[in-house]
Amino acid sequence: MPSVNKLTALQVSRLTAPGFYSDGEGLYLRVDKGKRWAFVYFMHGKRKEMGLGPLSDVSLARARELKAAARALWREGKDPIEERRKAKGEATTFGAFAESIIGDWEKAWSNPKHRQQWRNTLSTYAKGFWSLPIDLVDTHHVEKALKPIWLSKPETARRVRARIERVLDAAKAKGLRKGDNPARWKDHLRGTMAGRTRGPKRHHAAMPFAEVPAFMVRLREAEGLSARALEFAILTAGRTSEVLEAKWPEFDLEARIWTVPAERMKMRIQHRVPLSDRAVEILKELEPLGGDYVFPGQKAGRPMSNMAMQMLLRRMKVAVTPHGFRSSFRDWVGEVTDHPREIAEAALAHKVGSEVERAYRRGDALEKRRVLMCDWGRYLDQ
Repeated sequence: MPSVNKLTALQVSRLTAPGFYSDGEGLYLRVDKGKRWAFVYFMHGKRKEMGLGPLSDVSLARARELKAAARALWREGKDPIEERRKAKGEATTFGAFAESIIGDWEKAWSNPKHRQQWRNTLSTYAKGFWSLPIDLVDTHHVEKALKPIWLSKPETARRVRARIERVLDAAKAKGLRKGDNPARWKDHLRGTMAGRTRGPKRHHAAMPFAEVPAFMVRLREAEGLSARALEFAILTAGRTSEVLEAKWPEFDLEARIWTVPAERMKMRIQHRVPLSDRAVEILKELEPLGGDYVFPGQKAGRPMSNMAMQMLLRRMKVAVTPHGFRSSFRDWVGEVTDHPREIAEAALAHKVGSEVERAYRRGDALEKRRVLMCDWGRYLDQ
């Protein structure tokens, strides 16, 4: 059977069994109490279904024409349902606009979890006005969404408010809204959402650097890929995502350098990491495993879960986070070594100096950082 134009006019007229019959390229005939056409497509990972009319009004040939027009819009990156709504002069809903604008923004986001969190939090907590025309969303709607979680989930509430505010700002910029943003905090919600107190800023739980060498003895005795991943992360002072998503082509074992591409770095700047003896040793141990990822996950073609190292620490009954070892490294550099602050910050892939200073600094102090990371490796070997 062909992949497109699967149905015939005669088949369509005779179909009576309830079902969803494909004609190809997203065109379906839905048969239940009646018969109606639909174009099914995916936008930003979400399945969407666009009604094309009942069979009594829309023939098979006409349904194919409507499908082709909708598919052409979809191939251009446009949402056919949203384009039809605009053509009819219908108001854009908050949910439709949020889906659309997040689809634009996420092209610059490297973290899939971040993309999913944006959609999940808005569709969950803004569901009260998800289907409301975006120009009608007001302070009452925003407060009603935030109050149930304002005290019980303060961090989630903070993020939801900020995300609603950003979506509404974007809508205003595109001419879909007028007036002030009802989700803004300063001089607005700050005066009405009373009762919430902000505690001290929480940092990742870290281990005192003096205790890390003894911990490394325990860690090296532990078996399993998560133990090697955590050990490698500590040796390189790398972020969890940078380590777990590392691929073999990023490594030059002869030059003892790991080059993390810009798209995987928090600052979107390529980062070269000099490798100590033990770091190279770990890579050589894992090299025979093959595959794309240095630390592969249980699913083929996927890296290890970002919770694997944290779960290992829990099993070891160590109340710190993997990220906290970056703080241990930084404290060690500052308190017991003569390495300059700028070199330590560069090793952590932090921005160093003013924008002007960074513009004139062409190198990345690789060899100075190599000395630092080798010193760190020897310290951990005590």
